[in-house]
Amino acid sequence: MKNLKMVFFKIFFILLMVTLAMKGSKANLEDLQNFFLNNLETITLLSVPLLFLFTIYMFTRPKPVYLVDFSCYLPPSHLKVSVQTLMGHAKRVREAGMCWEDKDAYLIDFQQKILERSGLGQETSIPEGLQCFPLQQDMAASRKETEQVICGALDNLFRNTGVKPGQIGILVVNSSTFNPTPSLASMIVNKYKLRDNIKSLNLGGMGCSAGVIAIDVAKGLLQVHRNTYAIVVSTENITQNLYLGKNKSMLVTNCLFRVGGAAVLLSNRSRDRVRAKYELVHTVRIHTGSDDKSFECATQEEDEDGIVGVTLTKNLPMVAARTLKINIATLGPLVLPLKEKLAFFVTFLKKKYFKPELRNYTPDFKLAFEHFCIHAGGRALIDELEKNLKLSPLHVEASRMTLHRFGNTSSSSIWYELVYIEAK
Repeated sequence: MKNLKMVFFKIFFILLMVTLAMKGSKANLEDLQNFFLNNLETITLLSVPLLFLFTIYMFTRPKPVYLVDFSCYLPPSHLKVSVQTLMGHAKRVREAGMCWEDKDAYLIDFQQKILERSGLGQETSIPEGLQCFPLQQDMAASRKETEQVICGALDNLFRNTGVKPGQIGILVVNSSTFNPTPSLASMIVNKYKLRDNIKSLNLGGMGCSAGVIAIDVAKGLLQVHRNTYAIVVSTENITQNLYLGKNKSMLVTNCLFRVGGAAVLLSNRSRDRVRAKYELVHTVRIHTGSDDKSFECATQEEDEDGIVGVTLTKNLPMVAARTLKINIATLGPLVLPLKEKLAFFVTFLKKKYFKPELRNYTPDFKLAFEHFCIHAGGRALIDELEKNLKLSPLHVEASRMTLHRFGNTSSSSIWYELVYIEAK
């Protein structure tokens, strides 16, 4: 409908301009006046639908959405742990009989090997509840961790932007596995005394991609609610998700996930265009949940002993690479140069009608994007995406450095990567 309006608008406008130009090329001012007077009815008939269509377009066109600023939570120094310290604490917990028996010492060795090959550095952060002895994994400790992360990011965001909490009209919070009652969104509303007509949403169970999904949700809401701010908060809870069972697929999460979170300020106010860091141009999402391998690659469930954990299957890197490839392919027609679009189309026709065995053409997305923020889910994941998208080490440097410094902070990892890119 929107495209149809634009077509009509352009056609009428061009015809009108051509007519005026033809008449005006050999006419003086008096002739032009006579032309308008003699054709007043025709001009009026043309102008009314044009004005009508233009008015509709102005009211229905997508509103620009600006990313004013964002803030990543920087854990305090006392939460930093080295691999050696972490393994020492794990052994102490085992020796105290809190988990694993003496015969299960191999599980400690297994986690140490994963850590050494994971790409994580010596300064990633673990919450206070998991550094004490005995461990504190209750609801109070879990809430404490999440509140520290969220409030730390939000306080810094409000301070840097000068925006008051009362100006926020939309709030979207995502946390995959920690979703208490009252919700995290309600906790923020209460803490910062946000207004009573705020549009708030709490996304759960959506994994490491939830941060980008939350941005898309907020962008959609900003198309409806005019002249307002939206805040997106992305985090994950580590305290409650520490797994103390014997299933190796579930123990992997202990080695990768670390404390982290981010808060993002979006706006549809035209006055924020000047100070905004970025403008959101395209957001696309492909849902591959109908595929069994995709659906089962990360699952929260009980092990054979009834201990809850998150299973990460070996298919995860392959599934992530394939999904991202499909996602970028969807985004490709919107951003790729004409040459790449033609190459893709020609290859598609050859494969469909002449050579079915022909490999699909992978567009060179480096021609469309200057930087890539690939989720820092682990070294294997980054390696897989680097290979599939034919990226250079420089393109994935932000992801590797974020993983090394902060670990896998789940849905907020891309914002830590963007901080690295901006600083560099």
